[in-house]
Amino acid sequence: MVRPRGLSVRLRFTLSYAGFLMLAGFVVLGIVWFVLDRFIIARENLRTAAGLLLLLLIFGLAGGWVLAGRMLKPLSRITDAARKAADGSLSHRIELAGRTDEFRDLADALDTMLARLEAQVTEQQRFAANASHELRTPLAITQALLDVARNDPNRDGGELDERLRAVNTRAIELTEALLLLSRADQRTFTRQPVDLSLLAEEAAETLLPLAEKRGVTVSTSGAIAPADGSPALLLQLTTNLLHNAIVHNLPDRGTVRIHTTVHAEHVTLVVENTGDPLPSHLVATLTEPFRRGTDRTHSDQAGVGLGLAIVKSITEAHDGHLTLRPGPTGGLSVTVHLPRATAADVT
Repeated sequence: MVRPRGLSVRLRFTLSYAGFLMLAGFVVLGIVWFVLDRFIIARENLRTAAGLLLLLLIFGLAGGWVLAGRMLKPLSRITDAARKAADGSLSHRIELAGRTDEFRDLADALDTMLARLEAQVTEQQRFAANASHELRTPLAITQALLDVARNDPNRDGGELDERLRAVNTRAIELTEALLLLSRADQRTFTRQPVDLSLLAEEAAETLLPLAEKRGVTVSTSGAIAPADGSPALLLQLTTNLLHNAIVHNLPDRGTVRIHTTVHAEHVTLVVENTGDPLPSHLVATLTEPFRRGTDRTHSDQAGVGLGLAIVKSITEAHDGHLTLRPGPTGGLSVTVHLPRATAADVT
């Protein structure tokens, strides 16, 4: 936006300061004028009074210019940082020293904003790189299978068809997961009352065949947990957590526990599972896109690496927060905190 150039803030401060001093000088002379003999003052000290006012004006202009410069110096640093950020440099920080005042509060707020923007941009760049890699993988596999089929006309077409379908299914799942993640980030959904305990039971029933196949026992418990949000997205959140807990479990006789609780202002959904011990530094990265407990390895039913990233995005879109911590003897405990809705509104 182009604006016409006006007086600088420093110059306006200077003129205001000088004007105030001149006004104060006139007031003082006026008081002296009326208290003492006005005629004597007018005849003998008129030149002296004019000289004093002129001196006061010069002092006000010079002093106001210096004081305004010192006061506005932090603002110059803030402006420079904002311009650097506009040019794409998000790593610069203002870091004003000294005691708290309005300028330092503004600088601290801008530093916090720049840090968050830098982290988000870095995460988006990493996400784009990982997404490109994940999307390129099934395409490369498809190309390799087609090349093999072309070079070997006698190859069994049924086997090729089955493998191509599996690769295509994975590519579709990845694309749908990316679309779901984008939808949650944009918060383009209608909110309505929903009971998390019912969603937990529905997710458990849906994934029961997978749990039985992998020898995992799933149990649900807890009271009605009324939340306010998208039933479809919150069901996806619950399903992702349960799927992750079933897949990343012990090879035999593993357990998954889903529990809902109600508090004064929020409700919680807790999903805990057995499994191998997880280091804390790895747990802290599990909500990043395309991260898995075994980093970037793939296995049967392991998903596309966006399960917990989608859970985090859905949780934040519903004004909640997500907590992950390793289990005391192994496995993972995930807690979703969401604002509580009125229980009477839940149908």
